[in-house]
Amino acid sequence: MEKRKFGQTGAEFPILSFGAQRIVDEHSCTEEEAIQIVNRAIDAGITYYDTAPSYSRGQSEERLGKALQLNNRRGEVWIATKTHDRTREGSLRLLEDSLRRLQTDRIEEWRLHNVATMEELDQIFAKGGAMEALLEAKRQGIVKHLSISGHTNPNVQLEALERYPFDSALVALSAMDHLIYSFAHEFLPVANRKNIGIIGMKVLALGQLAPWYEKAMQYTFSLPISTAIVGMESMEQLERNLAVAESFQPMTDIEKLEFFKEVIHLANPKVLKWKAVDWTSGEWVKR
Repeated sequence: MEKRKFGQTGAEFPILSFGAQRIVDEHSCTEEEAIQIVNRAIDAGITYYDTAPSYSRGQSEERLGKALQLNNRRGEVWIATKTHDRTREGSLRLLEDSLRRLQTDRIEEWRLHNVATMEELDQIFAKGGAMEALLEAKRQGIVKHLSISGHTNPNVQLEALERYPFDSALVALSAMDHLIYSFAHEFLPVANRKNIGIIGMKVLALGQLAPWYEKAMQYTFSLPISTAIVGMESMEQLERNLAVAESFQPMTDIEKLEFFKEVIHLANPKVLKWKAVDWTSGEWVKR
């Protein structure tokens, strides 16, 4: 697989990275299957693993942690997990729980999860906000790099970059996202000028682009990003994703336009749910 630099971190990753949200019971993936899938992915060269405490109430983190611990593979991967809490204390509690479930004493990347509005951003950067937790964890060496994610409005993430030089950003970059509140148009040029690591997500638009599986992945890989995370709940999905990534050739501008023509009928609120400010990614852990 093609590898790309991850911003200014000094790391580089294959274009295909592992979204661990789906290696859970909720997606009909057993613990045994999850462990096999993670280890096959590492064998194939995938080194970037994205998870969160909100994914199936921590089961995603637990299974990723078990897979790495059982086969002594923690040192082979980069783990990114998140906080959906907007306060310092709440975020530090989430981090403590994440470390326990992941069976590790450190993570490479800690991310503000799904920041959708300017009001949330203000909460995060206010006194006692989550940003204090991120900076404290970094000072203590518990986390190495700080990140932010967003699905909805690129202007929120652009404002975040004005407030703090995040090492990376995880943003929605499916072909569908090109058509409204486009991170590709608005966010990528700025993030690349600032040399920030960019991770694409929503590659298959919550399954809506499944009929165009290879094209959907090819489109996102063709963007000026570091890598893209794709959810994988079965060995079959992993192998299919690997095949696309290993044979990747960039889309031309004409090919992108033709693809947009094929999928533009899906550009509606029923499909693009994550563009609504009241949409949440995963089920937040209740406290």
